[in-house]
Amino acid sequence: MSFRSIAPPGGVLRAALLAASLLLLCFAIGAEAWAHNVAEGDKGYIQESSGILFWPFVYLGAKHMVTGYDHLLFLFGVIFFLYRMKDIGLYVTLFAIGHSTTMLFGVLTGISANAYIIDAIIGLSVVYKALDNLGAYQRWFGVQPNTKAATLIFGFFHGFGLATKILEFEIANEGLIPNLLAFNIGVEIGQLLALGTILILMGFWRRTPSFMRHAFAVNTILMTAGFVLVGYQLAGLAAA
Repeated sequence: MSFRSIAPPGGVLRAALLAASLLLLCFAIGAEAWAHNVAEGDKGYIQESSGILFWPFVYLGAKHMVTGYDHLLFLFGVIFFLYRMKDIGLYVTLFAIGHSTTMLFGVLTGISANAYIIDAIIGLSVVYKALDNLGAYQRWFGVQPNTKAATLIFGFFHGFGLATKILEFEIANEGLIPNLLAFNIGVEIGQLLALGTILILMGFWRRTPSFMRHAFAVNTILMTAGFVLVGYQLAGLAAA
């Protein structure tokens, strides 16, 4: 069913405000370690390690993906209206290509950007996808953006954001490329695990009448979460 047929039910604003409050509460209690950042313990391990450490970096990559709620919110939005495994595989592959490309490029070249700005753009990727699911671009501008291109482009930003964080850790050159490849393998494993769980849950939900009835509310909450992520990063930029 097309996303253009979903309608705004009552209580959406209240649900969106609740989602925003929960996200702000997470930030307030120090959930930053779960976000696009790398946790402090992992940061210390990366900084102190040298040589080829294949399995530890596979683990770190998988952990980064399954605990990175900005990645998961974006991918949740991407697959929300995808029903065929062929389509899901295509979009997830595009995101993985973008993420891997800029992560490797950024670390190997030493090119980085302000982490707050990159993470704010990543928050905007969540907003973009939620609005796309709501059919906003067709309603407002009469056009439908190329969803495949958008997924690839935002994959570039997600990967570049991680590269920026890794560069801050001054990772050792010894074993750098094998470790980065291992990290990427871990990211893909984590992505498959996270998406597998999401798809199983959504598979049950899609069989119920509540799926389309609540589609508008869920994507509104997703959009709100994206705006909260943007605001959080911009506040950090202003305070830095």
